[in-house]
Amino acid sequence: MIVLTLAGLTLREASRRKVLRAVVLLTVALLALSGWGFSRLDAELGTLTSGEARLISSQLLNLVMFGFSLIAALGTSFLAGPSLAGEVESGTALAVLARPVRRWQVLLGKWLGLVAFGAGFVVVAGLAQFLVVQLTVGFWPPQPVIGLLLLALQTTVLLTLVLLLATAISPMASGIVAVGLFGSTWVAGVVGGVGEAIGNDGVARVGEVSRMLLPTDGLWRGAMYAFQDPTALRVFGEVGFPFLGQAPLTATYLGWVAVWVLLVGGLAVLSFRRRDV
Repeated sequence: MIVLTLAGLTLREASRRKVLRAVVLLTVALLALSGWGFSRLDAELGTLTSGEARLISSQLLNLVMFGFSLIAALGTSFLAGPSLAGEVESGTALAVLARPVRRWQVLLGKWLGLVAFGAGFVVVAGLAQFLVVQLTVGFWPPQPVIGLLLLALQTTVLLTLVLLLATAISPMASGIVAVGLFGSTWVAGVVGGVGEAIGNDGVARVGEVSRMLLPTDGLWRGAMYAFQDPTALRVFGEVGFPFLGQAPLTATYLGWVAVWVLLVGGLAVLSFRRRDV
């Protein structure tokens, strides 16, 4: 009960922060720009076959969804850090922890509240984007539910990392480090994709290792596979295209993601337990 109460308070606190306004503005701007872009694309698709139009639309959708993925990463990173480290630095955490509330309950409550916030954003923004694409070019992704769930899990992975960082460093630093790692992992994934395309196992292993260390890029690639047209692999599969999912995620990899979240979350609890407030 205490954990759910803290989760509700975290969700309410997140809705009042200025970061949320920035996230909303960026989301509306991206929806408007993509709507304009897809409408212009629709005017140019008259000379293409229906298969070619679906292929181009699905790849552009992956590109736009990466933009939403980045907005979600920025939003959760700069919400999760202040939610914990900010309260410790301001002394607000001392008032909460003085009551019969354990530190792991505080951390779990904040984690649940931020997961609800991040997952809600991904689902609402993603569905709005699907509607834009459907209304402009008539394309609907093959597996929208799976793709959105994977993006929500990607957000969960990142905010779990931010909470761990926030137990040791300042709110701003934790957000910057998390976003930097998110971007670095994506770049490593692109490098790995190029390695696979040219048959270089050493370069390809860069992407594989990065996806194990921080699963955000692996989840993103699973989401892309769910959003894209099935013919995309036949057309772009051998050229290392960065906005192309090569295969659905395996149950083993999703199991590793669950273990990763538990490990990093456990480390966050241990670190927060030892921190002076």
